[in-house]
This record gives sequence, structure tokens and C-alpha cells, in this order.
Amino acid sequence: MKNLKVIISGGGTGGHIYPALAIAQGLKLQFPGMKFLFVGAKGKMEMEKIPKAGFSITGLWISGFHRGQLFRNLLFPLKLVASLFHSFFILIKFRPKTVIGTGGFASGPILYMASLFGIPTLIQEQNSFPGITNKLLSTKVNAICVAYEGLSKFFPKNKIKMTGNPVRQDLLDLSAKTDQAKNFFGLQTKHKTVLVLGGSLGARRINELIEEKLNYFKANQLQVIWQCGRLYYEEYKRYENLPEVCVRPFINRMDYAYATADFMISRAGASSVSELCVVGKPVVFIPSPNVAEDHQTKNAESISKKEAAILIKEAALELEFEHEFSKLLDSESLRKKLKSNIKKLAKINATEAIVAEIETLLST
Repeated sequence: MKNLKVIISGGGTGGHIYPALAIAQGLKLQFPGMKFLFVGAKGKMEMEKIPKAGFSITGLWISGFHRGQLFRNLLFPLKLVASLFHSFFILIKFRPKTVIGTGGFASGPILYMASLFGIPTLIQEQNSFPGITNKLLSTKVNAICVAYEGLSKFFPKNKIKMTGNPVRQDLLDLSAKTDQAKNFFGLQTKHKTVLVLGGSLGARRINELIEEKLNYFKANQLQVIWQCGRLYYEEYKRYENLPEVCVRPFINRMDYAYATADFMISRAGASSVSELCVVGKPVVFIPSPNVAEDHQTKNAESISKKEAAILIKEAALELEFEHEFSKLLDSESLRKKLKSNIKKLAKINATEAIVAEIETLLST
């Protein structure tokens, strides 16, 4: 195949951006001469993260629809129309062979316009409960790659491809990076490490929990890599002065973070869940209750029900966290069981499966 051009769109959060990058990197391995253009939303984190990964991106003037907040939606119709026109001109100029979406409102206009042009399209849905953009696009696109069973109640059954969620290739061999990773974060090699992941923007309740438990971690000779999120960094960066705490607004080398971690405390966004299955270490999930249809709890339950992770709901943190985490610290057999069971759920070939579906579209 010659002169291959592909548009990939998805953003707003790391949960949409990193699958998009994983797919692009997988395609690049399969088709070294392929040309890529990412389409994101102006002012959102993809406009910074995608160029850092070595890809070109253009931004649409678009934002999500805020339910129950009329004032914030006043410009939404104008933004939508402007983004559809912008998408039209992007497609005319770039002339992609296919267009891929990984969710987030930026992917809506470009995939919709691509479908009108008859350009083959594919969306990748990370969650057990789809976002509104992907639900709206599902009748227009040619294929839908998913990571969970039961999505035929949201999407046309004949378009669904069970692939799993793509994960970054640098997470597949972490054991050789442990010492280098500890040096990267300035950590001691003799102490075990807790990695705290509250999502790319941060999670207030998790940050509050970690602040409350710093003495507990220290008493148990644990050091902490605390990704507090860029919204909360100014509030918590003072704890960087503690020798056993490393505070970051965002972690660019997630392979190092996973390599040095012995325990993980994490939200349960779909991309995080998929990565943690591949990493295969003990995890405490604290799902966000503030997402559509409580889908993070459903994501975490799909793992905890298989005795592959510990699930603690936000409302129960005060009563349960120390009790559950202490059990994890005290029981080597529990740690081994969690590690073994979560590794069984990993879909390490998800990126290759998605690339294969895209290759099918490219040949049409």
C-alpha cells in the first residue's frame, strides 16, 4: 500500500489520547511510510501531548455539551457548525485513506464528515459504558473495536470487534527498568513504592486520601510516587520536600513509574485498567463516582470480581482503606494471587488486533 494517510482523533483526557497514540505507533510499525494527522480540540491536553510524541495535530474549536448547564452550552451550536466546516477542509486537504476515533468530543465532527465522504472509519471504545460521541457515531462508522462484552446494547452488533484496549509498547517489558526507574524518581532502592494515579487532571478525593495517609505510608517504610494531576499540583507540591514522597502533576515516563511500583492506587478509567492488567502488580482501585453511568465502578468490578484487584469506593475510604491496604502489605499470598489473576486479564495483543481491523479498512 502506497501513499497511506490516516487521521486519528481523540482527546480531552489521557484515556482517549494514549489509545490514539498506541494505535498510531502500531500502524507506524506495520506501515513505516504512513503519514498521520491527529485532530484534537483547541486548548485541550492533546494539543500538547501529541506533538511531544512526534505527531502533527490540528485543533477544532469544539467542546462538550454540559448537561444541566445552559449558560455553558450557549456557544455549542456555533462551535459544532464551525468544527464540521473545519473538518470538511481538513479532509479535502489531507485526503486520508481512513479516519480513526478514540473518543472525546473532538472526534465527533471529523468522523461524521468522513462518513459523509465515504471514507472508511473506525472507532475504538475503551469503556464498558460508551461515551456519547462514540454512541452517536456508531451508526455512521464501519467498525467498532471494544474491550468489554455486552456493548451490542449500545452499538450495531455486526460492527463490533472484540480487540481489547491498546496499551503502550514500552509497558511490555518493565523488569529491566527497575533500577533506572528508581533513579529517575530519586527513590531509594531498598524501600517498596506506592504509585498513586488519579488520572491526567487529578482526583481530589484520592489526593485528600494520600495527604491523610502519608504518615501511615512512612510508618510502613513505603515511598510514594504521587501523580496528583495538574489541577492540584500547586496545592500538593510542598510534599516534594519529604524524602519518601515524589509529587508530579503528570508522569511522562509511565513505563518507569510502573517499573518501580510495588503497589498501585488508581482510578478505574478503561485505559488505566488495561495498562494495569499488562503491568500485573497489586492494585487498589478507587473509581470515580462522577462519570457517566458510574462506568469506572463497572470497570473496576470486572477486575475485582475475578479476585485480581481490590476495589474501594470513595464513600468507604475512611473505614476501609487502611484495613484493606494493611492486608495487602501483610499477606504475600494475597499479593501473589492479585498479580497472577490480573495478568490473566491482560490483552497484550490489542494494538495488533486493532491495526489488523484498520488494515482491512485500508484494503477496501
